[in-house]
Amino acid sequence: MDLQGDFHVYDTTLRDGAQQEGLNLSVADKLAIARHLDGLGVGYIEGGWPGANPKDTEFFRRASTELDLRHARLAAFGSTRRAGVRAADDPGIAALRDSGASVVTLVAKSHDRHVDLALRTTLAENLAMVRDTVTHLREEGQAVFLDAEHFFDGYRDNRDYALEVLRTAYDAGAAVIALCDTNGGMLPGWVSDVVHDVIETTGVRVGIHCHNDTGCAVANTLAAVDAGATHVQGTINGYGERTGNADLVSVVANLELKLDRRVLPSGLLRDATRIAHAVAEVTNFPPASRQPYVGTSAFTHKAGLHASAIKVDPDLYQHMDPLGVGNDMRLLVSDMAGRASIELKGRELGFDLSGDRDLVTRVTARVKDLEQRGYTFEAADASFELLLVEEVEGRRPSYFDVESWRVITETRPGAEAVSEATVKLRAAEVRYVVTGEGNGPVNALDAALREAIGQAFPEVAQFELIDYKVRILDQGHGTDAVTRVLIETSDGESTWVTVGVGHNVIEASWGALLDGLTFGLRRQQAAG
Repeated sequence: MDLQGDFHVYDTTLRDGAQQEGLNLSVADKLAIARHLDGLGVGYIEGGWPGANPKDTEFFRRASTELDLRHARLAAFGSTRRAGVRAADDPGIAALRDSGASVVTLVAKSHDRHVDLALRTTLAENLAMVRDTVTHLREEGQAVFLDAEHFFDGYRDNRDYALEVLRTAYDAGAAVIALCDTNGGMLPGWVSDVVHDVIETTGVRVGIHCHNDTGCAVANTLAAVDAGATHVQGTINGYGERTGNADLVSVVANLELKLDRRVLPSGLLRDATRIAHAVAEVTNFPPASRQPYVGTSAFTHKAGLHASAIKVDPDLYQHMDPLGVGNDMRLLVSDMAGRASIELKGRELGFDLSGDRDLVTRVTARVKDLEQRGYTFEAADASFELLLVEEVEGRRPSYFDVESWRVITETRPGAEAVSEATVKLRAAEVRYVVTGEGNGPVNALDAALREAIGQAFPEVAQFELIDYKVRILDQGHGTDAVTRVLIETSDGESTWVTVGVGHNVIEASWGALLDGLTFGLRRQQAAG
């Protein structure tokens, strides 16, 4: 790969992104994320700081045999040599040499105050540290990128010295000098002016590394590219310390789809949504629904006016075809829904409603009435589909008839409360009376209901309640308030969400549980 000629997409999720509060990656996690990033087609993956902690050292050791990267090169991160020590004798530099990485990214001080206060050395010695370290690693056969830490702040305080750090590294053989907005305080116009000046004054190849403290990390990165930067750094999903780093997916999508600059191998941007969500699963941070391009809400429409226009032409209320990043358009059904929303949502679920004006009108009116009473269908597609089936077919899907249910919670001093639920129902012409126990009333009801239905429909054993949300709707009524419950259920291959509303949490939960099992059974029988 020609380091001097390519536009670089450089991911630092495994190092800078991992500094996010609450994010803790194992070596196996880092290897898994690296494979996903390679699948996206990034050019460089910064694996961590070998020698600084055992986990990163182990990552590079295992990566040499366990990673088969098709598009990316691994970069090892580290600092310049210590003051007063030759690079060849510095243990930190030895760890970078021994990492096996073909690229080393060095962080160097470019702000004079940091040289004085953090390194506690002279400005001249800092330049020598940069020169010696870059030269040594280049002689050892490794390519070197330099991260000029706190560059923009240093540029403002002492422009001449900040630029001298860049020249020193570039003259010593660094392929790229990344200007770091370490504190994240820059704005796009400021970044553009500085990058223009750096390129015109020094002639170095400029990269950009932005943090999001002003909410401008992506915009600042694009401003730098517009000003001549040919190397962009960021993290998948914008992970990072404080408010995060530039979201690399947004950066790349804007470059390719808006500015017509091809920066990834052809076609790989279509995997962006899948990969962003897959990485979120590894990090155990739920994907941000409103994340640009790849969020589940990025191409979601709720207002009836939007749906009416989308029915004519989806581009009227979308800035691009969501398939370009592997995402999909979604329509929400809510009290804001009009006839077009219902018709389009029905089509999405496999129902052609276009020829039945009365049916669409009935469904629209029923949705608005139910949402007025506290239901929400925008987050509960499964409950809406059951409602739609009922209106289309004239009856609600039913696999069992409930006679009654009750819950008792017993508590004794010094002991945990225990709940017991009894459910009486008929399924497949057999009457079942089942009692279940749980660590709460809803858990006990769920256990009893599943056991009863499972005797007639064994496939219920595959269903698992994986998420449970409660919302008090009219809080001014205190304990007499209306409650809404959303339940997410899985059959191991897919998930669905149902909604229940009642004057107490148990009643609301019961409705959502019934819908969840009914929807799952309908799906299983349709598939079978």
